[in-house]
Amino acid sequence: MNKYQLYKLIRQNDELKDKRHPMFDRNRFLKVMAIITVLYYAAILILMGVLLPMAFSETYNGVAAFHVLDGGVIYLLIVDFWMRLLVQETPAQRGRPYALLPIRRSFLMHLYLSRTALSWGNLYWFFFLLPFGLISVAPIMGWSALILWLLGWWLLIVINAYFYLYIRSLMTRHVLWFLLPLAIHAALVLIMLLPKENVLDIPQTVLMFRYMQGNVLTFLLTLLVAALAYWLCYRQQMKMVYDEVAQKEEVQMKHAAQMSFLDRYGAMGEYLKLEIKMRLRNKNIRTSFFALLLIMLMFCLITYFTDVYDGSFMSSFICLYCYIGLGMTTLIAVMCHEGNYIDGLMARRESIQQLLLSKYYFNCLLLLLPFLLLLPLVIIGKMSVWMNLGYLLFTAGVLYPICFQMAVYNHETLPLNQKITSRQGNWVQQVLSMLILFLPIGIEKLATLLLGDPWGFVMLALTGAIGIALHPLWLANIYKRFMQRRHINMEGFRATRQ
Repeated sequence: MNKYQLYKLIRQNDELKDKRHPMFDRNRFLKVMAIITVLYYAAILILMGVLLPMAFSETYNGVAAFHVLDGGVIYLLIVDFWMRLLVQETPAQRGRPYALLPIRRSFLMHLYLSRTALSWGNLYWFFFLLPFGLISVAPIMGWSALILWLLGWWLLIVINAYFYLYIRSLMTRHVLWFLLPLAIHAALVLIMLLPKENVLDIPQTVLMFRYMQGNVLTFLLTLLVAALAYWLCYRQQMKMVYDEVAQKEEVQMKHAAQMSFLDRYGAMGEYLKLEIKMRLRNKNIRTSFFALLLIMLMFCLITYFTDVYDGSFMSSFICLYCYIGLGMTTLIAVMCHEGNYIDGLMARRESIQQLLLSKYYFNCLLLLLPFLLLLPLVIIGKMSVWMNLGYLLFTAGVLYPICFQMAVYNHETLPLNQKITSRQGNWVQQVLSMLILFLPIGIEKLATLLLGDPWGFVMLALTGAIGIALHPLWLANIYKRFMQRRHINMEGFRATRQ
């Protein structure tokens, strides 16, 4: 089999992979919603591409609209980078199924990295750039300049894609690598915004104008940067997929925490230890846990020192996000991580009930962390006491019970340590995540509109208090329904283990 035949086979396998997945039927709704979302934002980009040239021409007298846009290249690339966190996979995720076959790993990485550059996703911004260029570039500079201008944009977006791949792979090793792009982008934005004159405006405009002129040296330098980014990604992806497939890890000998203070609680104490150790020892959960802590801290610091998020909606969203964030990392996928050792848990009939109860108590205790982070905002008056209390109780008494319902229906095992080659949830979990992030704010705003301030938060607090008081009843109901489906769930957990 030559390389072209091998390429066709791998491409065919990639197309069939999702269809052969046991969650294919359940993912159809998500795929339809994804298509609708893509078309919706494409329509918005087209509208922006049509309206902005006219707006720029009126606002900046005597300056071509495309020069104004070209002066903000960095802004568009920053938005593109962070959007990729939601949709783009790393090549190592695609290459793992072939790692033990007689196929050169270098061929696989070159294949997937090349397909990253040629991906249709890199052309998504052209829904905006193409109409913008047709209105502002082609009438002034001509059609050849428009094509070269779009080619220059495409090369910059491809370089940005490789930069994202490099950082995303580093983040799978340690969550603090998240700070690198954050620091770079923050520095670039400050350089452009703080001085009276944007010092990067002219260099960006000149770069894009040279693309229009077909400057060979500019294109060669850009291709050189793209080749360097490609090579760095290739070396990194090769190493990371090998380390994960080979289960290579650095082991340090140290004494394990005994947490003997929990022994007094018997079986409940053992499950509480399990919850703590799962967040401290398992790579996936630990990374998500500390990443969310970092995001919460960032939100609180921005709100404390600036007025950016002082609006009513953003204040409510930050308060809600801080409270639900830590619990959402595991409760949306409740029992999915336990699917790795579900057979041991099912050895005793009552163990699942005790596990669910300990999970609830532990996640309620975790609410103390956001409470302490938000306390300075309450003290300086940027967040009301009723808002803090309302979302705290509503999270523990309403949102947590909603998340726990997934214990009945989740039946797909999620890896504890594998990251770059693991699956991440299904459409039900994703839709539920969006629901619990925005439904409470809608309830609060509606109650405030009807009853006045602070009765919206009072309603949240009262509803949450009732849910907390009734937690033995709804947890027992969840346990009963789980046991009725236990054979279906256990079959799913076993079938999806890696």
